[in-house]
Amino acid sequence: MSEPATPAGPGSAPAEPAGGYRVLARKYRPASFDDLIGQEPMVRTVSNAFETGRIPQAWILTGVRGVGKTTTARILARALNYELPDGSITGPTIHMPTMGVHCQAIIESRHIDVLEMDAASHNSVDDVRQINDAVRYAPVSARYKVYILDEVHMLSGAAFNALLKTLEEPPPHAKFIFATTEIRKVPVTVLSRCQRFDLRRVEGAVLVKHLAGIAAKEGVEIEEAALALVARAAEGSVRDSLSLLDQAIAHAAGAVRAEDVRQMLGLADRVRVVDLFEHLMKGDIAAALTELRAQYDIGADPAVVLSDLAEFTHFVTRVKVVPSVADDVSLSEAERTRGRDFASKLSMRVLSRTWQMLLKGVSEVQASGRPVAAAEMVLVRIAYAADLPTPDEVIRSLNGESALPAPRPSGNGGGGGGAGVSASQGFAPRAVARGSAAVSPRSAEDPVAHEQAPPTVALTTFEQLVAFVAEKRDIATRMTLERDVRLVRYEDGQLEIALEASAPRTFVHEFQRKLTTWTGKRWIVVVSKEQGAQTLREKQEEQRAEVERGVQADPLVQAVLSRFPGAKIVGVTQAAPEAVDVPPEPELNEDDED
Repeated sequence: MSEPATPAGPGSAPAEPAGGYRVLARKYRPASFDDLIGQEPMVRTVSNAFETGRIPQAWILTGVRGVGKTTTARILARALNYELPDGSITGPTIHMPTMGVHCQAIIESRHIDVLEMDAASHNSVDDVRQINDAVRYAPVSARYKVYILDEVHMLSGAAFNALLKTLEEPPPHAKFIFATTEIRKVPVTVLSRCQRFDLRRVEGAVLVKHLAGIAAKEGVEIEEAALALVARAAEGSVRDSLSLLDQAIAHAAGAVRAEDVRQMLGLADRVRVVDLFEHLMKGDIAAALTELRAQYDIGADPAVVLSDLAEFTHFVTRVKVVPSVADDVSLSEAERTRGRDFASKLSMRVLSRTWQMLLKGVSEVQASGRPVAAAEMVLVRIAYAADLPTPDEVIRSLNGESALPAPRPSGNGGGGGGAGVSASQGFAPRAVARGSAAVSPRSAEDPVAHEQAPPTVALTTFEQLVAFVAEKRDIATRMTLERDVRLVRYEDGQLEIALEASAPRTFVHEFQRKLTTWTGKRWIVVVSKEQGAQTLREKQEEQRAEVERGVQADPLVQAVLSRFPGAKIVGVTQAAPEAVDVPPEPELNEDDED
């Protein structure tokens, strides 16, 4: 797209017609290569091709909506046919300081030799056949016949095939320019015959500068923060940014403030989003829920709030990796300053965990019938996970290397509310008094908190070990022990086993870690190359089969099976032994002993 072009100046869009309003996206549409913004690689390639005379027979332009594909196609058509009334220009050129003989008609899409076709509505073989028939004739007045096919990926397969021969060997006077947002849907046979240009999203800082220039030409007073919000919402699309600017001007009916744009887009205040992020990282659930409700009451969508939180989390992560990211002018000063502060204090693991929880939470809120309640539950999960140790800290604590650190300046944890965080305070985990001891917020309600120092447990047999795992209600580990583990040697604290192919790859490491945690002493679990004994499941199956064979040999059972052909034994249930009343032994008297 373009830098703001002066309607009355050379190389610009035509002046606004009397009696009708033209939207900004059309009024400030670029008319020359000098007007394009954000597409410097493409402009450089085309410029060099025109200067050296290496002009291909076909171009294909791809990119997201609103980055200037159709506009670039018209500029190319104008450059191919640029001609001045005095005849001083005799060939294609990218330098078009004034409006040429054909420029006005090409810009307005009414030139007889520049044919624009919407492939979405003209996608049949008959439409392509008309092009094939007409391309043989020389242009009426221009230098080249130019065919612009917008949304070319909408052509049918037969239409693409019908175009291939003409596209590969067109007449010298014919040029083709294709535009598409779905480049993967274009057959490779077509792509190989075209020179491809991928138009990029326009950066936020460039968009802000572009919108500021247009607002100045329109005589509209607008805050820089409002321009940044519009540029961010446009996501790199110039047309979207101009449409949003048009809407913001109409919405404000005067000076455009950032608050007007937020209300128009249903966005939360970026500063308040940062405050909410800080509450979550400190584990202050009450403050986080209060802030979410406050934003919801003024019209913020809960899903948008979580999306903004995820976006800010992503920004902090990028700043931690590449500090220069915080210099983006499309961001507010509060975001840049506090983003650097968070990046220096939060660990990468914490940021990654928060991002994953927010990403999952956004989809939950969008699918929920009560979005604000779902959003609150997402914030509760994040806040309660704030002072959880990271996996490496858990492993170190289980191996006895060091206890879990209480205050972690580089991580996040609990803490009270507050507008700012000092370097000494950091993001230390919250502690609440209970009696004479300070405990974590979860210590009273999370049973894991009481397993930090378990009593020592002695397990003398492998069967006792399996029963002990069953008591811990670890179903996955018990199933693996019964189904995939063959015992080789066993001692209390040492286990040598052979594993079936179906066993999880991480079973040995995980099981050793769990045993150390549960029993309070060091365990060594080794995988042996020996065959090992039967698995517990195989032993159970063998015992069950033996019982069934014994039952089937019973004459009464055989009589039943013969009486009902096709019947079979599917299971044997052993009845509990009946209690036998044993009479008490008679007491012996002294006379009886004699």
